[in-house]
Amino acid sequence: MGLKNNAKILASRVSVDQGKAIQDEAERNKRLARIRAAAVAMTKRHAAGTLPVEDFNLELEDQSGKKVQLGSETDQRGVMMGLMLHGNAKQLIRNQQYKDALDVLAMGEEAFSLCDPEVIEMIDNVPILQIDTVWCYFLLRDISWLSMAGVRLAKARDGLERSHGKDSARVRLLQAGRHPELAIYLRLELLEGVVAYHSGLFEQSRKALTSAQAKYLQLQVLDEALSLLMSMGYKERAAKRALRMTNQNVESAVAFLVEEKEREAQRHEEDLKQRKEIMEQKKYGMTPMKKAVNLQRLNELVSIGFEKSLAAEALRRNENDTQKALDDLTNTETNSKIQVYIDSKKRNRQRKALDAAIEEFISVGFERSQVVTALQASETKEEALNLLVSNQVMNPPQNVMQLLRLTLTILV
Repeated sequence: MGLKNNAKILASRVSVDQGKAIQDEAERNKRLARIRAAAVAMTKRHAAGTLPVEDFNLELEDQSGKKVQLGSETDQRGVMMGLMLHGNAKQLIRNQQYKDALDVLAMGEEAFSLCDPEVIEMIDNVPILQIDTVWCYFLLRDISWLSMAGVRLAKARDGLERSHGKDSARVRLLQAGRHPELAIYLRLELLEGVVAYHSGLFEQSRKALTSAQAKYLQLQVLDEALSLLMSMGYKERAAKRALRMTNQNVESAVAFLVEEKEREAQRHEEDLKQRKEIMEQKKYGMTPMKKAVNLQRLNELVSIGFEKSLAAEALRRNENDTQKALDDLTNTETNSKIQVYIDSKKRNRQRKALDAAIEEFISVGFERSQVVTALQASETKEEALNLLVSNQVMNPPQNVMQLLRLTLTILV
């Protein structure tokens, strides 16, 4: 501001409400910055293969149900960040924080804009993000956004028609499988009707709102059918969704719910498999460019006879380049150096584990020399503990509670 350390400052008290507003705005900006930073961090972790499956699992399908392979790393990061930010924005909308939601939606739109347009066309979240943005305009009741609302709704309709066809004949469940697409078109047409009305296009507004009303009625569920499904043990939300997706046919709804349960079990199995793969990748470390070892390429090298740990280290050193890794593995001198490095790492891990175990036993009163002897004579910490206790080499009796806690920890 141009003030120097010897300047005199005249301060006057302003409105308390104005000061509070300034503080609220500063806090809001910090919160938005944290959301963006979290999305960026999670995207980088997932790209590196270190993000737990339960945190984020990116699986995209086209309208025929086939999995879609994303293009470049930039596309993958852009899509992941866009999806995360869109998810955060929807949570803010549910919490009625519409202004904050608009800012986060803008961040999501920016993230999607980094991706190849052909990739974006396959993702329903992009047009839905436009609808959510206009929904916030609508709920904030700010007519100044009216012209922009029309542009966004046109983009949303164009995006949905590219994905589902102009007649919506290829309607499937949305990517996350939570809402029928019919509800998306209902919300789109409702907003189109409102925008057309405020733009003076009354006939266009009437058509849009009439179509939205028809879709709304189509989404209603018969009480008798709902009660019947709930009597079978299904939750209300799942039962309603199944009836909507099967045009109120109870028999088809039951088949749909059974199929959904099977799909959920399959997804859970795939998640466990992916979690196992991520844990395995962590074991091999990161490449110089901070990427995880490619397990598919690792399995290819193992299938032709190379030891897994050796092949993993070769891939790690060569940024997952299979040919360069193969050259290192078939070169006697390089192969020997990699093996020495692996053995050294293994010894270091064993030494650290032994030192940690020694300190753990010493903390409850055992003597160091006896602890070292017991651990060297045992294969597990539990065997070492049994050996120490049976030899009655424990020092002061006041450490009995610590010993019990140690025993429970080892057993668990």
